[in-house]
Amino acid sequence: MTKMRPEDGQGKPGRRADRETPAVRERLVERTCAWCGEPVAYSGRGRPPRYCTAAHRRRAWELRTAQDRAERPVSDGGQNRAPVREVVQRTVLQEPALARPAPRPAQRLSGQPYTLPEDAVEWVEALAALRRDMTNPRIYPFREQVARACERTALALRAGPPEPGQPESGAS
Repeated sequence: MTKMRPEDGQGKPGRRADRETPAVRERLVERTCAWCGEPVAYSGRGRPPRYCTAAHRRRAWELRTAQDRAERPVSDGGQNRAPVREVVQRTVLQEPALARPAPRPAQRLSGQPYTLPEDAVEWVEALAALRRDMTNPRIYPFREQVARACERTALALRAGPPEPGQPESGAS
């Protein structure tokens, strides 16, 4: 084993006197997001991130691939540069004017001609049928008018029979 001697006689053996500049180390700490420009921290391990979020990475990828696809020829799935043309077929149908049908005589929902109940039992049955059919689309829009008429009738029934000589109140 041989000992190294200083070349100029100064300093310790094996050391070069001309190495006086210190070594410089650079370490990436942070970079900006390639999509939005916000700062993105880097831990020093692995590949440095280019985007601050996965959503920005996805947006950048979508934009890059869309541009690549648009630049391809149309035969390879690229974008057609010709203006869009539309062909529209318009057909006008003339319908004959429909005459309003003449008002028909009152009839029950079953189609039978309308007649008033003749006794109390028939009235109770008619009112029960009305209560069941209040959700029927032909009756439902008139529920307020039917309710008011029923209330006036109930008040008249509770008031008792009219006294002799008093005229009966008409429908109002």
